[in-house]
Amino acid sequence: MRAWSGLLGWLGAVAIVFSVLSFLMQLLSGPVLLWSELFWSIGNLVVGLALLTVALSFNMEAFRERLKTGEARRAGKYGTSAVLSAGLMVALLALLAFLSTRYHTHWDWTTGEEHSLSGQTEKLLAGLESDLQVTGLYSPLAAIPAKELLDRYTFASDRVKVEFVDPERQPGRLRELGVAPDRLQGGLLHVELGEESVDVRELTEDALTNAIVKLSRQEQKKVYFVVGHNERPSEGEGADEAGGFAFAAEALTNENYKVATLLLASVGQVPEDADVVVLAGPTRPFLDVEHEALEGYVKLGGALLVLLDPRANTDLYERLETWGVVVGDDVVVDLVGGMVGSPTTPFARDYGPHPISDDLRGYTLYQFARSVEASEEAAGAFQSLVRTGTDSWAETDLARLEATSEVALDEADTEGPVTLAVAGTIRLDAAEPAEGEPAATPARMVVVGDTDFASNQLLGAYLNRDFFVNSVNWLLGDVESISIRPKTGVASRLKLDTEDFLDLRYASLFVLPETIAVLGVLVWWRRRRAPGR
Repeated sequence: MRAWSGLLGWLGAVAIVFSVLSFLMQLLSGPVLLWSELFWSIGNLVVGLALLTVALSFNMEAFRERLKTGEARRAGKYGTSAVLSAGLMVALLALLAFLSTRYHTHWDWTTGEEHSLSGQTEKLLAGLESDLQVTGLYSPLAAIPAKELLDRYTFASDRVKVEFVDPERQPGRLRELGVAPDRLQGGLLHVELGEESVDVRELTEDALTNAIVKLSRQEQKKVYFVVGHNERPSEGEGADEAGGFAFAAEALTNENYKVATLLLASVGQVPEDADVVVLAGPTRPFLDVEHEALEGYVKLGGALLVLLDPRANTDLYERLETWGVVVGDDVVVDLVGGMVGSPTTPFARDYGPHPISDDLRGYTLYQFARSVEASEEAAGAFQSLVRTGTDSWAETDLARLEATSEVALDEADTEGPVTLAVAGTIRLDAAEPAEGEPAATPARMVVVGDTDFASNQLLGAYLNRDFFVNSVNWLLGDVESISIRPKTGVASRLKLDTEDFLDLRYASLFVLPETIAVLGVLVWWRRRRAPGR
């Protein structure tokens, strides 16, 4: 047994080293210690001490004799130097670990920056004037993904304060927060700003940022979707279908705007609380009373978002031209920059200098769109928002396109780039205000030659949602809200639950390295014991 005592001693040392390393890693990971990981550390420590004890018990006499030799003194000298060097290295690592708790940085190397906060969230956090308190009501294991999400918020702003509460161990905190135990259902985030609070169940940046938006905006502005002319439905029948606008309405609600429908013919005028009126793809004519209501709304300095598909059977064209915008009787075609197999579904990433599009750094996608441009008289009042590529054109032979689906650039067509949307102010010939009266506020308007880009089918594609909501933000005058919103797509990463994550953590940080170390000791021992050595 004495011949194997050296091997047992080295294996015991390996077990003790990994016990200490795993325990230190748990301390650096956070205040919550998991019993499963503690068991691993304690088990390694017990096994290591047992092996060292056995090794020393069989080699005590040989150890005493060796201490009396000159070799022992030399070993002590160099051993002391090695111990001091190792101690200095450990102290340096401890100092770096301490500094890491005081000074933080992070890198996101994913292609779509899936682990970074969006522009909207960063802008929102930068504008906080008081502390935002976020309390995570989760068990220790369930708190891991919540901590990962909230770490991004605390890194971005010192105004974000985070606390985690175990509902089972601290029921008194639930009563203080006013959260009933039956509402937890696996946990939630309790978000407080001032005297207002809201609960967030979904652990996503989108859900948490929307909650902060609702808390930070005390005044709710109202957006009306006009109905009665076969517009895309934002509520009720058809709203949840591919061509509906339920997702668009939800996106505005997430910005803390109130959304409602408006049947102009039934009220005779645009309501006074209307901050924006949306005409989402009308295909039937308006009544005279409805035209008068829109004209009156514009004269009072209203805000209009007009979305029109090609060949839409509406009588808004003349009125739009009066207001300064010309909508082409064409279809935009892009054989190079369009979707594969569908040249009438163009991508666009050429954006004009405007608050709506300044933050857009990617593609928006359109389907069967038409050209839009400012009239000659209103060239200075409206600006181009988005244009297609140079290989596109505005196809005017719609009869051939509908009959054969064939397209070709002819002399009658307009070569690209083709403008798909414009934004600006409506200039009306109005009498000068009387002395002492304020001048009328000019109406704002955004016109897009496509409705599908904001439909349920395409709103979540590329930057379509940002373009749509930014347009409403600008029309409302909420320029500070214009940004790139949290991504709704799923990051390309491995899906793990808490148990899978812990298993992978054990295997990669503890089991695999310790196994390699044990195998290394065994190989070294075998070679040392080989004949002739």
